[in-house]
Amino acid sequence: MGLFKAGSMVYKPVKEVDLSRESSEFYLHANVKAPRMAGILVKIFAWFLESRIFGTFLLYILKGNNLIHKLIRDAELEEPPVYNPLHPFEDLKEQDVTCIGSDLTPSEQVKLAVDCLPVSSGKTLNGSDLHFRRWTISDYSRAYSCGEITPLVVAERFLAAVGESSKPPLQMSFFINYDAEDILRQATASTHRYKQGLPISVLDGVPIAIKDEIDCKPYPTTGGTKWLHKRRPCTDDAHCVERLRLCGAILVGKTNMHELGAGTSGINPHYGATRNPYDPSRISGGSSSGSAAAVAAGLCPVALGVDGGGSVRIPASLCGVVGLKPTFGRLPHTGVLPLNWTVGMVGILAGSIEDAFIVYAAMNGELQLHPSPTLPKICFPLLNKTTPINIKLAKSVEWFNDCSDDIRTCCNNALDKLYKRHGWKTVEVTIPEIEAMRLAHYLTIGSECSTSLSSHLQKMNFAELGWDARVALAVYGAFSGKEYIKAQQIRNRQMQFHKNIFSQADVIVTPTTGVTAYSILNDALKTGELDYVNGAALVRYSIAGNFLGLPAVTVPVGYDKTGLPIGLQFIGRPWSEATLIHIAFAMQALCISVYKKPEVFYDLLQKNEVHQEICEAKELNGTRPTSGLNV
Repeated sequence: MGLFKAGSMVYKPVKEVDLSRESSEFYLHANVKAPRMAGILVKIFAWFLESRIFGTFLLYILKGNNLIHKLIRDAELEEPPVYNPLHPFEDLKEQDVTCIGSDLTPSEQVKLAVDCLPVSSGKTLNGSDLHFRRWTISDYSRAYSCGEITPLVVAERFLAAVGESSKPPLQMSFFINYDAEDILRQATASTHRYKQGLPISVLDGVPIAIKDEIDCKPYPTTGGTKWLHKRRPCTDDAHCVERLRLCGAILVGKTNMHELGAGTSGINPHYGATRNPYDPSRISGGSSSGSAAAVAAGLCPVALGVDGGGSVRIPASLCGVVGLKPTFGRLPHTGVLPLNWTVGMVGILAGSIEDAFIVYAAMNGELQLHPSPTLPKICFPLLNKTTPINIKLAKSVEWFNDCSDDIRTCCNNALDKLYKRHGWKTVEVTIPEIEAMRLAHYLTIGSECSTSLSSHLQKMNFAELGWDARVALAVYGAFSGKEYIKAQQIRNRQMQFHKNIFSQADVIVTPTTGVTAYSILNDALKTGELDYVNGAALVRYSIAGNFLGLPAVTVPVGYDKTGLPIGLQFIGRPWSEATLIHIAFAMQALCISVYKKPEVFYDLLQKNEVHQEICEAKELNGTRPTSGLNV
């Protein structure tokens, strides 16, 4: 890592750092020094931070105690800063993929994606087999095409379920906003298309929820606040939402989130704590809390989130669903709140990797502003191929093991399954300076959030903010230009380290979080909470995906001793989404038999055996409702 000199770090030049397993580079555990605070304590702390007399002094001490001075501000580095992790496109020659044209419509891309999937028999259904799985996009499409149910009936069941889950005793707080009239209007139009035999795509009539950080008409975009939508009105759909609407998806409302994305618990003092469907006394994770919990609870097979610091992958892991974060710049970011410009990306939360793939296909489009002379290709994985691909996994052992015993055991067992089934070998490597990268990312996302909101904050009444968000913004606003530039030098170093590791392996494998979902305490419900120790454990493995612009996916692989979900994460080379989906598909297939039904779950299709036999008979006669377009 380097040498300490007069209280600061002197980093070795990148070329002198050994990344092998035998490296002398030491793993520095997260040095978080902050007690948990909520209720009156977080109010007092916020008042002190906002005080002109005490605030500056207190913030200086906090940054010093948490090694920001030593590892970032006063550090000596020779690498120049890199301010934007936009990678040049390289042809990765991925295995078993098909590359598609850039001039296709969203529905055409969805059709090609569905054609890459294996044909499902539809026999493994909720309550009718030995294990649990959620209804998929293909299940919805098949049920609609067979006439078993209509999108309108599903929409009515959805509205009833959201209403029930919002009230005592559950109070799950999945959504900030949903419009029954708009949802029923979309569902009626979709039902009419199916009756005519003209669904737009396999997504037609499928309920999809949108994180309240993404523009989606007719809803305001609050960012989890009570004020931001008043200063930044939503005038149109975000690009990703527009493409889903063009595929016929029913957009069912705006999901709850941690206020301003400034936390990992999903506890929002304005709209309620989003509760974990596996145990409503536990957090769902953040900041895309409502999106993950809504998918886990069966309210929709897919939801959109935004991932700036693990904000898709963390709640996906805690809620037992799939979370996919694409390469930085892969999907257009138009219509997303500009809270963090160089670390945030639209991501996908889904009940299965197949559904994440279909929605990823729908949202992909030509990136006209990409500076690379060679535009990134859009490649889809051929999941219907029977010959397995060959993958090499990189594992940083000390980092991998820096988690709870249950997570470590579960994730190592998952890797053993991959090796026994596919022969995929693991290469042990060292990823240096991980704690410095975490702090550099925190500096970056905090500085960008503070800057993006600066004009609004000057005019607002701070009483409109939650107390935990007030603390976060006070800390964010204390970062200096010198600290920000040093953080970007750390970014340069880490991009070079990871490029070296990807010359040895296809992906880096880690647990998704260091802990499973922890308890929601009553004192946090009205003020939010500050729990930086648990927060650091939750983000421990997420930072590289955001800070370095790398694609990553988390897959549920088991449960801890109390029945809470555990996720395994794969971090890929830039632009290697197809390979990540291949790997996640293989991992899912090996773990699906242990998937458990959440404590809070809604079955919107309520299939029965008679209707299932009708659907299977139609498929045997050559009708495949899941194949996409029928126009």
